[in-house]
Parts: sequence; C-alpha cells; structure tokens
Amino acid sequence: MKATPESLSLRMASQDDTRGAATVPYLAPATFAQIYADNADFVWRNARRLGVPASSAEDVLQEVFIVVQRRRADFDGRAPMRSWIFGILVHVVRRHRRTFLRKEARCVSLDQEAAREIPDEASGSSPHEQAQRAERVRLLEMLLGQLDEDKRTLLVLSELEEWTLREIAEHLGSNTNTVHSRLRAAKRAFENVHRRWLAGRGEVP
Repeated sequence: MKATPESLSLRMASQDDTRGAATVPYLAPATFAQIYADNADFVWRNARRLGVPASSAEDVLQEVFIVVQRRRADFDGRAPMRSWIFGILVHVVRRHRRTFLRKEARCVSLDQEAAREIPDEASGSSPHEQAQRAERVRLLEMLLGQLDEDKRTLLVLSELEEWTLREIAEHLGSNTNTVHSRLRAAKRAFENVHRRWLAGRGEVP
C-alpha cells in the first residue's frame, strides 16, 4: 500500500503504543499532511541513498512518518524539521538493515533497482535525457552503497542535500573541523570506489 498521510494516521491509530500515548497532544491532520508533503520525497530519495532497495523504500517511508507522527510533540524547533526527520530516517534504516541480516536476506544491489520516477523539474526533458538521468541516479546509488554508513551519510548531507558544515555538525553533535576532516575522507573513499568502477569497465580514471 502506498504511503499517504491518511493511511499512516490509520496505521498509527491501530498500534498499541504504551509509551505515554495519552499525554501526546493531538496533531491536526492538516499539520501532519503538510509535514508529509514537504518531506516525503526527501525521505524516499535519502532512504535509497542510504542503501534501502527500491522494493523496501515505501516501507521505510511509512515507518519514518509513523515515528514523526508519534514524536511530533518532541520536536522543539531548535534544529530544522528536515534535520530532525533525517535523524529518524537514519535510525529506521539501521533497524531495517538489521532485520534483513537477522533473516539472512540480502538487499538487491542498488544498480539493479529501478530508479524512482524522475522529479517534476525534469518532466520537460526528452525520453533520452530522462533515461540518462535515471542511469546516473542508479550509478550514484550503487557507488554510495559501497561506502560505510558514516561516509555515505556525510556525502548525502553535504554533496546531495547541500547542507553546510555547520548544519551537519549540529545534526551530528560534532564540530565543523571534525566534520570537515571526515568529509574529506568520505570524498576520497567515494573517488576510490568510482575509480574501481571505471577500471572494471576498462576505462581510464
């Protein structure tokens, strides 16, 4: 079932939440719907970038927004809403990965997954251009999938979501110098992965 604000609210209501549910204030559906509308694509694309296969991305999307709904009262506004949601996403992805490992399942390689629908801004491009873009997305996801979680997260935030060093540091509870050093290492690791991919195709890096 495709995730929608309505389906998530219904699923939320059906769960037996014993963690102080009676003290959580009611969140108006319009408010939750706006949060979902503003951030659903952000969550989906970054779930994929963090290694979730396309076949499971909708499940992760639903779980993230169930947590957002449940913990909405905890959001104090000191950090951007999107940063708060990204933190939830990282935890959900980790739990998702552990579930796969417990079941001795293996995620399908990201380069074998179908890329999500091309964003609206590319809708005016030709079929050939859209195919090229989809192929670049698949390659990027495949290369990111070969990095460890920390490096992948840093590259997603810095290079793809274009967060500043300060924003990343605040999100990670670190300082900008440390983030800068870790980001340089992540970029080197990505470049090495890319070079190996080129070499495997017989291309000179």
